[in-house]
Formats: sequence, structure tokens, C-alpha cells
Amino acid sequence: MFLLFALLAVLLIIGVPVGVALGLASFAYVIVAGLPDVVVLHSMVGGVDSFPLLAVPFFILAGHLMNTGGITERLFAFARALIGWMPGGLGHVNVGASVLFAGMSGAAVADAGGLGNVEIKAMRKAGYDVDFAVGVTAASSTIGPIIPPSLPMIVYGVMASASIGQLFMAGMVPGMLMAVSLMIMVAWCSWRRGYPRDDGFSLRHAAVSFRHAFLPLMTPALIVGGITTGAFTPTEAAVAAVAWTLFLGIVVYRSLTWRHLLRVMFDTLQTTGAILLIIASAAIFAWILVSNQIAAHLSGSILSISDSPAFVMLAILLIVLVLGLFLETVAAITILVPVLLPVATSVGIDPVHLGVVIVLALMIGLLTPPVGLVLYVLAAVSGVSFDRCVRATAPFLIPLVAVLLLVAFVPQLSLALPMAVGK
Repeated sequence: MFLLFALLAVLLIIGVPVGVALGLASFAYVIVAGLPDVVVLHSMVGGVDSFPLLAVPFFILAGHLMNTGGITERLFAFARALIGWMPGGLGHVNVGASVLFAGMSGAAVADAGGLGNVEIKAMRKAGYDVDFAVGVTAASSTIGPIIPPSLPMIVYGVMASASIGQLFMAGMVPGMLMAVSLMIMVAWCSWRRGYPRDDGFSLRHAAVSFRHAFLPLMTPALIVGGITTGAFTPTEAAVAAVAWTLFLGIVVYRSLTWRHLLRVMFDTLQTTGAILLIIASAAIFAWILVSNQIAAHLSGSILSISDSPAFVMLAILLIVLVLGLFLETVAAITILVPVLLPVATSVGIDPVHLGVVIVLALMIGLLTPPVGLVLYVLAAVSGVSFDRCVRATAPFLIPLVAVLLLVAFVPQLSLALPMAVGK
């Protein structure tokens, strides 16, 4: 096992992509342990052989289509008309737009790359410090994978054999708590720094913006409403989201050309390929951990100290937060779930609640070095150095960590809605 972890650490340090590093480290272990080579192929194929995972490329495609088809600008304009009048208005708009976009994409990187470009330019033009603009954009982008639909929730649901529909519902309240906590931080920073607000609220302007954004706003209603009512599965909801977005971009707004579509398809294939490689490689890694009874050893170690659900949850949080510093979200979920789920369920922690907590904790990892994928995206979008992005985002980790602890130790915040809908 030392060889496995040591080789993985070396590969990550020298900059080998996560999916490749996981695969190489696992393959080396299989060879050294004298296991048959077929184990590698069997585990990789088994890791991606899941119908719900088909939703991943479709939600990625929907996000790319929205960014390319001008839908993100309409969402930003509506959020600006609705809450831009508040002190530090564009900071609040930044958070509000991320909430709206979260109901369509489900990926933090898509939010940061698509909306981030629009938001940072608007905030710079209005006189906001670029550090503040980058910080609030990075933090608000993490709402995307919490509010449904959510790509990490889909991966967790597959790994944990949990209901993806219930996971989607469980993310609603925590996602809104994240938004409220970030808006409180924005209000405090704006008051201290004297940031401006947009012109006063205009009902007419809000109505016009809503009319322009109405059809895009129907996307989350289509996805969540369809899953909740049982009209279609999460995978079918992803297909419906793509069809609806194509209809808007090609027929309604006529903003998507064949050149745009080809570029979007290529980007989707590239992103999907990277994610599936990570899942397949992490499946081998997870199989090795399970076959060596790492879950049993970890469970015994934790429970030997205390079998209190609160203590176990705290231990899980620490493990996830530390691993989230070094691994991409999908890889971390694929590795962690087989190890942590038995520990959690042994003390009565609900798998759906655990899923929300793990995804929320891993979102913080997107904002912290050395991996910090969202920070790298925003560094490219804003032209600000990576180190400066890290410092700009640091204050916004405070409300996110506070929400994480609240959700982790008050299970009703994530479980109440799926229980109510399920009745």
C-alpha cells in the first residue's frame, strides 16, 4: 500500500494529470502484487459502466451551450435588475447569477469559466477591486454542484447506490444557505470598502429583464420538476436540458452557429473524456483500497476512539477536506465513497446526507491550492496571478466553512426536503 500512495504522490507532484496518475499508480500496484492484468481493465470498465453516468456529458454539453449561446448574459442581466440595487450590488448579483446558473449546469468550473468572464468585467467597469471580484466569483461558483442538477452528486449516487433524485433535492437548502452566507459576506465587505450600488430598483426594468430571461429560467424547472414528478430520470433530464438549450440557441435566440456547435461538441468531448478517465482510474484505486480492507481498518480506527455520529462526521470532514486539497472532485468521490460510506452508515449517518456533506466539502477544495481548479480558471479569465486569486478567495472560505459545519451537524437541513417530496 505504501508503494501505491507514494507513487501517486510523486506523479501528482510532478504534474501528471489526476486520471493518468491514479491509473499508473494502481497498475504498478497490480503488477508488483502479482495480480492478473485483467483486474485493471475489469475495474476500469466497471467504474464507467453505469446508466446514470450518461447524464454527465449531457449536463456538460448543456452548460457549454448556455455559455456559448448568450444565455449566461441574460441570467446576469436579470439578477442585476433584481438585486443590483443593494449596497455592493454587483457582488450580490454575482452570487444570484451563480444560483440561477447552478440550476442548469451543475459544474463549478462551467460557472467560473462562463459567468466569471461576464461578472468580473462588469465589476471592474463599475469600480470594484479586482481581488474582490475574483474572490466572490470563485466562491459563488461552488454553489453550482450543490443546487440541482449536480455532476458530483450523480457520481456520488452511482458510487453509493443512492437515489440521485433525493441527492438533488437534498442539495437545495444547503445551496441556498451558501448563497445567503456569501451575500452576507459581500454586504460586510461592501460596507467596509464603500462599494457602489446600481441605480434604484425599477419594477419595469426587472420585468423586462425577467421576460428576456424567462425561457432560460425554465431550464431548472424542467430538470428539477421532471425528476421530482417522475416524468423522467436524471439522465433523461440531462438530455431534455440539452434539447431545450439547443432550441433556445438555434430557434429562439439564433445565437448558435454551426461553428459554435462544433466547438461546443469538441469541448464537451474533451471534458467528458477527462472525467470518465478519472472515474475509470479511480475505480481501480478504490478497488485496491477495498480489497485491502482499508475501509474496515479506517472504520475500526475511528470507532475505537468514539462511535458518536458527531465524532464520526467530524473525522469524515477532516479526511475529505485534506484529500480535497490534492484531488479533483470526481476522483476524490470515487476513492472516498467505498471507504467512508461503511463508516458513516455504521453509526446511522444517512447516505444522502453524507453525499451532500462530501460534495460541499470538496467544493472548498476547488478554492484551495495546490489543485484549486476554479482558481486556475479564474486566473486565466481575469488575468490575475494564481497566488493573488488564492489570497482574494480566502475571506470567502469563512462563510462556506460555516455552512459546511451547519449542514454536517444538522442533518435536517439536507434531509427535510427529500423526505417531504418522497411522501
